[in-house]
Amino acid sequence: MGNGFQMRDRFAGGAQYIGGRLRPGTSGRHQEVVNPATGETVYRYELAGTDEVDAAVAAAREAFPGWSGATPAERSELLHRFAAVLAARAEDFAYAESLQCGKPVKLSTEFDVPGTVDNTAFFAGAARHLEGKSAGEYSGDHTSYVRREPLGVVGSIAPWNYPLQMAAWKILPAVAAGNTVVLKPAEITPLTSLMFAQAATEAGIPDGVINIVSGAGRDAGEHLVGHPDVVMTSFTGSTAVGRRVAEIAAATVKRLHLELGGKAPFLVFDDADLDAAVNGAVAGALINTGQDCTAATRAYVQRPLYDAFVAGVAGLMETVRLGDPFDPSTDLGPLISRQQRDRVAGFVERARAYATVVTGGEAPGGDLADGAYYRPTLITGAAQDSEIVTSEIFGPVLVVLPFDTDDEGIRLANDTPYGLAASAWSRDLYRANRATRELRAGCVWINDHIPIISEMPHGGYKASGFGKDMSSYSFDEYTQVKHVMYDNTAVAAKDWHRTVFGDR
Repeated sequence: MGNGFQMRDRFAGGAQYIGGRLRPGTSGRHQEVVNPATGETVYRYELAGTDEVDAAVAAAREAFPGWSGATPAERSELLHRFAAVLAARAEDFAYAESLQCGKPVKLSTEFDVPGTVDNTAFFAGAARHLEGKSAGEYSGDHTSYVRREPLGVVGSIAPWNYPLQMAAWKILPAVAAGNTVVLKPAEITPLTSLMFAQAATEAGIPDGVINIVSGAGRDAGEHLVGHPDVVMTSFTGSTAVGRRVAEIAAATVKRLHLELGGKAPFLVFDDADLDAAVNGAVAGALINTGQDCTAATRAYVQRPLYDAFVAGVAGLMETVRLGDPFDPSTDLGPLISRQQRDRVAGFVERARAYATVVTGGEAPGGDLADGAYYRPTLITGAAQDSEIVTSEIFGPVLVVLPFDTDDEGIRLANDTPYGLAASAWSRDLYRANRATRELRAGCVWINDHIPIISEMPHGGYKASGFGKDMSSYSFDEYTQVKHVMYDNTAVAAKDWHRTVFGDR
């Protein structure tokens, strides 16, 4: 895949997109965007400071009356154009996403980019279907109905693991509902978020509806969350940072949407299709080099299948091809940075003291030594309360533990502070249905792990946060529900007035 453009040329105006144009930051501090496959810098820019956040919020606030006043059909038409522009630029988006993240190009071209185009098309249609409760005379003397109204300026913060898709998840439901947005992408992966906003402008979405501020979390991020003109914050990231976001948002009584960490269980009952479970575990654990909040991280396998499952997963992991993300045959790219690779390696090295590393557990050398690569890793023999089982690693590491009874398997799967996603594997309808009821997670897959679709919601339980991305359920996050009530009697002196003055 050719790059089609040079990052330095494309973003020569700066990495802030405010009011429909690029501009530089003014924080006085610079950030490098690094290709994690090679360690090479592909773009360098000045970070946003509080001035850029203020300017972006002002632009969004100025655009809000016009955008929120547009008809659903008008917003829908522009979002359809937006989807078409994204589709036409698919190759550029895939290249930039792989360049800044190290994703294998087959992942960015077959998952990240088409998923984003589809999400845009979905919300183009959903913009015309904001539903409220039907009108009715619930009191007998009044007609009531419900309006769904946009909130105002939404300040969103997206992570580095899926920069393009997370930008879309944050922006699309908000603008489809009539809000305007200021998005802060992760400062190490701003490129596709900037391209996304530029594509929106090309499609005709008015200036100021979508704004991007590329800055550090403690500066630009905290200022955005605490800004008095921002009425809602949507954050995706770690649970620890999510707590800080909640503290800041609470000070100004903002609406809050949090999609936080995960430690997804992969529950294999003894009647499962073993080959399907093995393939699903490897795919679910290694997608995006394991840097996925819903990735399979804890496999609980009923004892009759345990040994065969471990052997099958180990054998399949050893066939996974690490390499240049732009080589179509590469299966697994690098982690986002050497720092993240070293963090993952630290978890594995500490686990050697109490568990067995069956395969992997090392960074490759040779041609890949300059990148942030780490081999697919399978661990067994760990205790349920050990660090490798309880902590979010965010790397290509799967831990397998045995269980005996169905009750035990479900209990172990739920034994986590997180609750974003889970899967259960069984040929038995009743076992599978029980798992869907009792697994405490926002998404439960049966005989699969990872697929997502625009029509269905994504969001968690417990320490994984609250609120939903994607689907029409996301409008619950980005609209205000208003009850409107009309008197039908035309009577000046109402009977209920006697509770305040006079007699019946």
